[in-house]
Formats: sequence, C-alpha cells, structure tokens
Amino acid sequence: MRRRTFLAGMISAVAAPAFAQGSPDRPIRLIVPSAPGGPTDIPARLLSQILPKLGQPAIVENRPGAGGAIGARAVATAPPDGYTLLVGNTSALAVIPAVSASAGYDPATSFAPVAKISESYQILVVHPSAPWTSVKAFITDAKANPGKFNLAHTGAGGLPHLTAELFKASTGLELIGVPYKSGGESVTALLGQQVHCTFEAISILLPLILDGKVRALAVTSRSRTALAPEIPTMIEAGVPDYEVTTFYGLVAPAGTAADVIAKLNATINEGFASDDMRAAVEKLGSALALGTAEEFGAFMAAQGAKWRAVAKAANIKVD
Repeated sequence: MRRRTFLAGMISAVAAPAFAQGSPDRPIRLIVPSAPGGPTDIPARLLSQILPKLGQPAIVENRPGAGGAIGARAVATAPPDGYTLLVGNTSALAVIPAVSASAGYDPATSFAPVAKISESYQILVVHPSAPWTSVKAFITDAKANPGKFNLAHTGAGGLPHLTAELFKASTGLELIGVPYKSGGESVTALLGQQVHCTFEAISILLPLILDGKVRALAVTSRSRTALAPEIPTMIEAGVPDYEVTTFYGLVAPAGTAADVIAKLNATINEGFASDDMRAAVEKLGSALALGTAEEFGAFMAAQGAKWRAVAKAANIKVD
C-alpha cells in the first residue's frame, strides 16, 4: 500500500505543470487570433516584453482566421499548464460565440481569465458636409425618413455590425446596414459620401476627426474618454445606457492552476504600470484597464451576455 501511494505521488509530481511549481522552464506562447500588425497583435508584442520577467521568453504566434475563432480554439484545446495563452479581444471572447453556433469554444467554460489589459471605444461619425452636428439631430432626421439612411459596418456578425444593431434597437431607427470588408473601407465609403454614417474605432477615426475629414457625433464609452475628451458620449447624447467597448485581455485554457493565473496576473499588472507601457497603449487609441483575474472573468461574462442578447434580437447568425 505504501509503495502504491509513493508511486502515485511520484506520478502526480511528474504530471504537475512545472510553471505551477515556480517559474516557467520553457518559453510561453502567446496566440494572437489575427494577423501581424493588427490592433490585437500589438498588445501581444507588449506582453512579450513583460512576461520574460518570469524567466523565459514569450513568443507571439499569429493564428488568424474565422474572425478569431481559429486562434481561440487552439488555446481552448491546449494543455492547461500556463505555457499557451490567448491574447483575445471583444470579437474572440464575446462576439463570435454570440453569433456562431459553430465557434467551437465557449469563453465561459473553455478559458480561465488571466488579465484584462485595455479598453477602447468606437465613435459615431458622419461626413463634415452633413447637416447633423449632434446625435439628437441625426435621430430626429432618421426617424422622419425611415429606411432612407444607411450605415456602414464591417460585415455580418462583427462588432461594428452589432454596434450598429444596438444603436438601432436603442433608438428605434430604421437604418440600412451596408457591409464592407474592413473598417478602412467603411470609412472610405463615408468619405466618398456613399453612406450616411458609421461606427469605427478611435484609432482609425481620431486622425480624420482632427483633420476635419469626418465629424464626430458621439463616442461609445460610458463616460468621456481622455483620448478624445471633447466628444460627448452616446449616453450624454440621449441614447440611454448605450456603451460599446473594445477590450483586450489574456486568457489561459480552462483548468490552468490558480497559482499560475495569479503569477501571470501580477506580472502583467506590474509590467503595464510603467509610464512607457501606458504611453504605448494610449498610442493604440486604448486606455489601460488592469485588475484581477476574477474581475476580468466577470467582465467577459457580462460582455458575452450583452452581445448574445443583441445578436438574438437582431437575428444575427453567421453559420
């Protein structure tokens, strides 16, 4: 009996992930569910500068495709040892599972939240020659002309599409959605006055707003953002409780040991506390949103529930 107990203990010790016993003993893989150079790739590159403080390199591996689902599935099925992590965003961790029954993972059960990194927002913009200088004026005109105004977005089931559907539902407007392949194409269509309005990321729109090439009506943050403090929020503009956030964060496969999660979370929060890292994040049009793993998990759950409700109400399915 003692021999069997001893052998069982030895097997357990061998099987236990080395990361949980102390510091990692091999490189950490950061899976990015999008192409290099994109808005999710850059936070991963910043993480690759922070996580080596644990004693091993952090290697960024891009796995684009299916709107982020391919990379997310790769991490969901990886060993829960802390060596394979997903640098996720709103799309991969909330929107895709809300609109696709074949996503192949459930953020609530497939992942263990590690750390929220940052948040950014979108801005509702129109052409500078348009008569509307406020959301209220746009809503008044659109309600007087139902079905005659259109809104550009980046294709069925994407966050800009759901952002537009939430706007329609919150205001009762009948707007015609016009899909494009990218945010850049949506903005180009607005610049060419082919569409009446669009929601897009601050990082894309702010230079155009400052140059007077588009007119900002409102930002989708709950309170005014320091990135563009002169722009009112949708809530201030009269759309109750309207908030859309684009978040970035790190998750591990479900079942990853709590002490591994805690070590990663502490290292990330400490790394992003520097002025240089904060400035690097702000250059992306984002603001740091650090906290505990538990807080990030609750935030992800709320985002998932929100976008499932929007997708269901608008009957948005991409399968």
